Amino acid sequence: MFQSAAIGMVFLIEDRENDFSQEIFVSPVSRYSIILGKILGEALVAMVQGLSVLGFGILIGVSLTLSQIVGLLAIGLVICLFGGAFGILLLSNISSQRAAQQIFPFIMLPQFFLAGVFTPIAVLPWYLDILSRISPMRYAVDIARIVYYDGLPDYDFVVLDSLALNTLVMTVMFAVFVLFGTAVFVRAERNR
Repeated sequence: MFQSAAIGMVFLIEDRENDFSQEIFVSPVSRYSIILGKILGEALVAMVQGLSVLGFGILIGVSLTLSQIVGLLAIGLVICLFGGAFGILLLSNISSQRAAQQIFPFIMLPQFFLAGVFTPIAVLPWYLDILSRISPMRYAVDIARIVYYDGLPDYDFVVLDSLALNTLVMTVMFAVFVLFGTAVFVRAERNR
């Protein structure tokens, strides 16, 4: 869901290529409001995809309690918003959809491994641990694990950091991504 929301922000580049973004930015609404609206829109699209995955999991027999489902849906929206903010930061200075499509795999794929999506990352060499800690997806994956494994015996083996730390890091990164990404995107839009 993080990746889907981040990649969904490519539509901002399409808006730029079609001069639609210039038409939006002349409105008397804050640029940050416009970008946050785009992030929210892409987060909702990614949530539909997440619901599909959750439904498929239930269909194939993954045992989920009602509290886990509600928690995963709530944290899923937060993760989608976080991914959208990361996407605006990445795409803020890219001029074409083609360039964005070429760059995204180089940014997203390493995060899958550094965030522990496919492999455990509890014991990494120091240099990979540093890269893992600056990877935004790590915190999104860990907070989803906190929600899913809460109260289960495997919690301590699966969860890396506390809920407070993950929430703090994601909040700070979200603010930086939105503020910096929007500022760079608007500046690039004015300089066209």
